[in-house]
Amino acid sequence: MLFNSFEFLIFLPLVSIAFFILPHRFRWILLLIASYYFYMYWEPVYALLLAGSTFLSYYCSYRMSQSESHRRRLAYLYLSILASLSILFVFKYLNFANESLKTLFEAFNMGYALPALHIILPVGVSFYLFQNLSYNIDVYNKKIEAEKHLGIYALYISFFPQLVAGPIERAGNIIPQLKEKHYFDYKRVTDGIKLIVWGLFKKVIVADRIAAMVNEVYSNPTGYEGAPLILATVLFSFQIYCDFSGYSDIAIGSAQIMGINLMDNFRRPYFSKSISEFWQRWHISLSSWLKDYIYIPLGGNRVVKWRWYYNLFITFFISGLWHGAAWTFVIWGVLHGTYMIAGAITADTRARLAHALRLHKAPFIHKLIQVGVTFGLITFAWIFFRSNSITDAWYIVTHLFTNFATTLSTPLLYLGQNGYYFWITILAIILMESVHLIQRHGSIRHMLSKQPLALRWGVYFSLIFSIVLFSYTEQYEFIYFQF
Repeated sequence: MLFNSFEFLIFLPLVSIAFFILPHRFRWILLLIASYYFYMYWEPVYALLLAGSTFLSYYCSYRMSQSESHRRRLAYLYLSILASLSILFVFKYLNFANESLKTLFEAFNMGYALPALHIILPVGVSFYLFQNLSYNIDVYNKKIEAEKHLGIYALYISFFPQLVAGPIERAGNIIPQLKEKHYFDYKRVTDGIKLIVWGLFKKVIVADRIAAMVNEVYSNPTGYEGAPLILATVLFSFQIYCDFSGYSDIAIGSAQIMGINLMDNFRRPYFSKSISEFWQRWHISLSSWLKDYIYIPLGGNRVVKWRWYYNLFITFFISGLWHGAAWTFVIWGVLHGTYMIAGAITADTRARLAHALRLHKAPFIHKLIQVGVTFGLITFAWIFFRSNSITDAWYIVTHLFTNFATTLSTPLLYLGQNGYYFWITILAIILMESVHLIQRHGSIRHMLSKQPLALRWGVYFSLIFSIVLFSYTEQYEFIYFQF
């Protein structure tokens, strides 16, 4: 079930109303049933995979909690990790590994006859398996106690607002909230609805409209060169942000209605002044997961420099692989790892250069340069993330400035759309970024709540009206569903 669908428009109010009507002791049952129904809307059979992986994770953590033997606890931890990674490998990476081996064998003129498996990637599998993994690791390390209630644990893994695309939550944050009795709170509910509407604006007006233009170019990149390639790539930066952060806003808002607080997943990432800061603002639940369960166990930055660079590289290599079973995603992750290493190596040099240019006396200009360079590096990396193949990505990279002046004609820059459509999209991006600038000083929802009634409701109705009037007619799935 898509968040931007009529079905969800009916589903969420019905579940929320039933949630507050039911006695507290039955609410977890309602949410568990609703979550599995929500998930089964895509492919019912994969609910068995969700349930099976949940039960195995629960069993392993329970057995760890019952044993004082370090060896036995470690055995159950390995079993849970092996099970989760095996599921990921079979459903997400097996065909990728198979194709890579086939290419390698063919390069040496060797026969390779292992056929590809025709299986559909279960929606959200990378997200809920990472929650399984973090829970089992935390129980093993005795950071949290194993949850005895199977139903509550199953709800933690399958909670429908964040089931298929995050945020990737930790058990220590969500499970206590699932047990707590929540009362209807008008302000909390309306705040959640406002966040949902804002998420829908980003998805159906900005992301989906941009998608048509980006698809026009990236589906046939060799038909373009110069300015259209640059514009499509810059627009994709906003598409993927609006698509994924829009999902996160709807997820957080939906959970907030019922009193469950999910973690923030985005904090104006394109205002970052460095790649390191970007990863503190972008997909925060994944970056913090990778930090806690990959980067720090490898040694983090408390090691010799070469080892620190290695830890950064491996962490971002895994990040790229997590995003997709293709070399384009791996290169994207490696690029970000390289950016991080280069940033660490050149930190002192850049500081001296900034001082020599007397940028400390013009902090706004300095910040503008930092934000611009960071956005440029991020956008360049998105080329590999979005491209259908390495060949396409390489063509785009090598033709970004080919015939640049001659490709600045207006029809080409509309990327297959009419002028009205194009400028509506640009205005929507400007509006969104203006809101982000205001949000530097605090929550815009709280700011609006202090304004006169007529102004508040004028803003709310204008936003809803724009969604109804300007939303793109073709419905796109959220990009991160494929991960």
